[in-house]
Amino acid sequence: MAVTSRTQVGIVGAGPAGLLLSHLLTLAGIDSVLVENRSRAYCEARQRAGMLETGTVELLRSAGVGKRLDAEGIEHDGIYLQFAGERHNLNFRELTGGRTVTIYAQPEIVKDLIARRLADGGAVEFSASDVAVSGITEDRPLLSYTDESGVAHQVSCDVIAGCDGFHGICRPLIPDISVYERSYPFAWLGILADAAPATDELIYSRHEDGFALYSMRSHAVSRLYLQVPPGEPLENWPDDRIWAELNRRFKVNGSDWSVSEGRITDKSVTPMRSFVAAPMRHGRLFLAGDAAHIVPPTGAKGLNLALSDVVVLANALRAALAHADWDLADAYSDTCLDRVWRATHFSWWMTSMLHVNPEADGFDRQLIAQPAQIRDVIAGGGAFPGRELHRLQARPLRPVTALPRWPRPPAYRALEAVFSRLPPAAGDRRLSLVTRHRPLCFPAGPRPTGRWSPVPSLVARHKPPRSSVQAPAGPLAREGLAR
Repeated sequence: MAVTSRTQVGIVGAGPAGLLLSHLLTLAGIDSVLVENRSRAYCEARQRAGMLETGTVELLRSAGVGKRLDAEGIEHDGIYLQFAGERHNLNFRELTGGRTVTIYAQPEIVKDLIARRLADGGAVEFSASDVAVSGITEDRPLLSYTDESGVAHQVSCDVIAGCDGFHGICRPLIPDISVYERSYPFAWLGILADAAPATDELIYSRHEDGFALYSMRSHAVSRLYLQVPPGEPLENWPDDRIWAELNRRFKVNGSDWSVSEGRITDKSVTPMRSFVAAPMRHGRLFLAGDAAHIVPPTGAKGLNLALSDVVVLANALRAALAHADWDLADAYSDTCLDRVWRATHFSWWMTSMLHVNPEADGFDRQLIAQPAQIRDVIAGGGAFPGRELHRLQARPLRPVTALPRWPRPPAYRALEAVFSRLPPAAGDRRLSLVTRHRPLCFPAGPRPTGRWSPVPSLVARHKPPRSSVQAPAGPLAREGLAR
């Protein structure tokens, strides 16, 4: 007979999203049970991204899990972009008013969060089997599982959070969910090597034979990637071939610079895909992180985007469960998807710009190969994707409770004048399509100082009245985490 119990939030998945959500809920005085079908050792060992934006670093610090991050993380002012044998520095600190990126591997974040959850007496079940969720349209959804010792459990919850990744059990429970995805005709061959990095910042290199990325895990361990065909067999890449190809793709004209070589401790091939599922909420089930969206790793947005979901969800669940205010919960999906689609666009653009597409025709190859596109990014004031790079890096990690207030470019003012003469229903519907993407319409050069407010009907669709939002206590109340 199953052991029955009661909690407020049932969480499926012990990746960074599920673990951080459980921790933030505890800080807000909300009980949770976290269930994971993998072992603790597996969760702490799986290799994932390691570039954290400033907002993510501030979030982990304010939540009390940043001690090792501060001691071992490597702060970078920016990145290098390389093309046509030329290497250029893109300085985030200068472009964004002081914001940087920090290299700290996802497995280390998972270790820190697991250690903190167990130290706090959190209910975390690893190696669970027969994990199932039911009753998500009722007031008491059920999380059931069998623990490692073989005992069956049924946990009655107020809410279920699906943080169980792309292959998890939660997303298929949402009926009529819309899925938008793209598989790219290339993959990444990634290696870990016991070799001190030969660069002080990450290098993104576009070579005529494919993309290459020089990253790192520490001052003694390098993480490097090569663009390869999808499904490429690892046996096709002995160590000597990998090092030779890396040196070829990172070669700088007129320089004898080379990649630092060492013992390769891990090899893997990662497919590249963009994936968005909507909505991210149905009844009492909320999706977060990879369960709802995946971006290609080129833009280093995946982990940062997942933790952004968690902040929005933690604030929404605190308001709902502690104050019986479900407005933020009702707005959760729209709030997250606004950010998700902007990050998805950025990641798609950066992936398309830096990779060689084997399916492209001559016209496409010439468009992508034009060095002016990358030079515009380096110059910092050219094509709108470059401005998108600066804007996404600069935005604080916080729940987006309203459409952002941006300066009105001339093109927008002209469209607004046209739509203002349409019947209200049609005008509102069409204007929302323009407004949703207006951050991509910045003119070149400095932003004007004037401000404008989005139309009230659009704000209402994305957030409750500001007066109804209760600022939480503790780490969630800090600037950049809650508003």
